[in-house]
Amino acid sequence: MISVVVIGNGNVAHHLTKTFIKNEHIKLLQVYARTIKNIKYLQNTTSITDDLSLITEADICILAVSDGAISEISSQLNIKGLVVHTSGSVAMNSLKNKGRKGVFYPLQSFSKEKEVTFKEIPFCLEAENENDLQLLERLAATIGEKIYRINSQQRSKLHAAAVFVNNFTNHMYKIGNDICNEYHVPFEVLYPLIKETAEKMEYMEPKEAQTGPAKRNDIETMKRHLHLLTKEQQEIYKTITKSIQNG
Repeated sequence: MISVVVIGNGNVAHHLTKTFIKNEHIKLLQVYARTIKNIKYLQNTTSITDDLSLITEADICILAVSDGAISEISSQLNIKGLVVHTSGSVAMNSLKNKGRKGVFYPLQSFSKEKEVTFKEIPFCLEAENENDLQLLERLAATIGEKIYRINSQQRSKLHAAAVFVNNFTNHMYKIGNDICNEYHVPFEVLYPLIKETAEKMEYMEPKEAQTGPAKRNDIETMKRHLHLLTKEQQEIYKTITKSIQNG
């Protein structure tokens, strides 16, 4: 059994905590939050604290906190176990604890309101030595199936890629929704198209899957589109079009 402490009560911490509690191969020893009332609901399940000096020893201490808080909080930890953070963009050496360091990064967009299935989520792992890396692999394997050894440089690049395929794509949905609302068309009409495009990525290279007027260099269609858009939407349309054509 692997003993774990979770520091944080944000989206990632929330889902990891829920999953660890249910797993018979993991012993969740403690959860920390700066505001104790935010984790009061766990008090009958595990130890809770708002004092970093009272963090208990465990095989792995997981910092599921904001990127900007990783260095500060880790520097206050006086424990011997492996300390890891869950960030996609922060280097492993940003951890300032005196002992062992690593990264336990579940690559997914989390919200407390939506349930997650960790078996479908990739875990990107890093550690200073092979033994700790194997320990993280054992932990990941108890709740997930997609496990990758990814160093800090690779992870920072991967995180940037994730912003494009997730955050930027979602903003495209927002713009599409705005256009639909302006012309009184239900956005749900686009759901099958969104689903089909996403599913293609499982068996096609994105470049091969690209379609549309930019790909075809359909100038007349693009002119008609631009005429319908706001100035800001036009700039985005032109930038994306140019990127596709330079593809």
